[in-house]
Amino acid sequence: MDAQSDGQVIAAQLSVRDGRAAIEFYKVAFGAVEDYRVGGTDDEPSVVAQLSVGNTSFWVADESPPHKNFSPETLGGSTTRMLLIAEHPQAVIDRAVAAGATQVYEAGDAHGWRLGRIEDPFGHHWEIGKPLVAWPPESGSHG
Repeated sequence: MDAQSDGQVIAAQLSVRDGRAAIEFYKVAFGAVEDYRVGGTDDEPSVVAQLSVGNTSFWVADESPPHKNFSPETLGGSTTRMLLIAEHPQAVIDRAVAAGATQVYEAGDAHGWRLGRIEDPFGHHWEIGKPLVAWPPESGSHG
């Protein structure tokens, strides 16, 4: 049985210092929809939430050092980059910057993609782009 036939899905969980603010940022910057939430109230400020953008979901949670979940702010950087595929990459970058992100570089064409990058206010880097050719390429790899 392969991974596609048994229902396996990979969904990122982003650890942040201020989960409530992060959820609101992703809603404004990327049009994310909140699908599920635990906490994130004045009585219970720590939050875990599932958000979706298009057909993809991801999770946002307040960092929890005792459970080895650290935010990029705590680590001084992130070990991953997220990729958001969008029809108009620079427009999404501009919206994210207006919501509080920092543009790392504007959208440009390279390696068969139109791609730019932002750093969100919580330290996560997002590449925002779209393929300019049929993807993945038929050869399966380019070097």
